[in-house]
Formats: sequence, C-alpha cells, structure tokens
Amino acid sequence: METSRERYIPALGYRFLSPVYDPVVSLTCREKTFKSRLLNQADLRHGHLVLDVGCGTGTLAVQMKKAVPKAEIVCIDGDLQILSIARGKAGRNNTEVRFSCCFSTQLPFRESSFDRAVSSLFFHHLSRTQKIATMQEIHRILKPGGQLHVADWGKPTGMIMRSLFYFIQILDGFSTTSDNVKGLLPQIIRQCGFDSVEICNNLPTIFGTMTLYSAIKPGPAKV
Repeated sequence: METSRERYIPALGYRFLSPVYDPVVSLTCREKTFKSRLLNQADLRHGHLVLDVGCGTGTLAVQMKKAVPKAEIVCIDGDLQILSIARGKAGRNNTEVRFSCCFSTQLPFRESSFDRAVSSLFFHHLSRTQKIATMQEIHRILKPGGQLHVADWGKPTGMIMRSLFYFIQILDGFSTTSDNVKGLLPQIIRQCGFDSVEICNNLPTIFGTMTLYSAIKPGPAKV
C-alpha cells in the first residue's frame, strides 16, 4: 500500500515477517517493560476516548482496555493483515476494541474528539513528511489539553546502542529511521503544535534505545 506516493512499510519491514512480529518484539524490545511504562505514563481514565495510532497486532490496545475497561479504545493501522491479527487477539482476550483500516496521515475522526493518543513502534516507519502529517492529524483530533504518548526508537544513549540500531535501519530503511536516531522526534512534535514535549524514559534493548515521549495539545482539559 502507498500513501502520498511513498512506500508503506509493514511491521518488521516485510509483509512475510508480519506473522512473527509478536514473538520478535517480545524477545528483543523489552516489550512488557516499555508498554507498561507507556500505559502508566498515559494515565488513562474511565470515559476517555483513546486513539492507538499504528496499532500493529493490538497488544497495547488490549493492555489498555484491560487496565481501564470503561475507556473506549480506537485503533488504526494501514495494514489489513496486521489488523486481522489484532482483531483476533482482542477477541481471544474478550476485549471490546474498535479497529479501522486507514492511514495516519488522514484520520477519519472529528476535530477535538479524543482524550489521548498513543503510539508504539510506529513513527520509525514513516518518512519525515508522513511524520509531520501524522502529528498534525493527531493534534487535530485531540481535545484541548489532550495528551500524546509515544514509544519508539530514540537517539542512542551510547555507541553500543547506536551500533545495535543499524539492524533496525537495515530492516526498516535508513530514510525513515534517521529522524529517530538523530533524536528529532521531540522537535517534530513541537513543530506540529504540541506543548510540554518531554522525553520520559530511555530503555536499552538489543536493537537500540527505546524512548518514551509525551506531549500536550495546548488548551484547558475538558472535565
């Protein structure tokens, strides 16, 4: 699939690897640790409308719904194969999660309608143009005071982490991952209108530094 004439990159870089995405991420990326920290960071509440951007196989979506059953979880991804896996996972866990196949650069949701937007291991698949368009769309659909929480590859915390990250760049592409390795995601988030942009955590993994980011759409939060 393509968007804005740019190649769509599936999970793990190649479509034939999608079925093994879950075990690979679980074994190599400290998934339980970084997703638990991302969930705590997002501070979801009952009644929140939450958007999972680039939801992949739905692990984080299921985790959020189990943690806060009365939050409404909406997930988007541009990969029908991955969404099929995610729907199956939600069903097996008896969690009611809404899935939509669409691109993050054109979200089919009303302006100022979501309380939270979360994303996990997604932005390193996007070109700079797509990153900006996606951040602008997330800013549009969040309510004033709404929060963005992202876990993705960040600027390496040392030479070992930088060397390890070359494997991800070979797999997913140097052009899409360069902003991550240069530590430019906070700058891009600010550029798209967010305030209080913070790096909340850095976790070493066998493929590089996993970074957790947070940001807020300006304006008073609606109670």
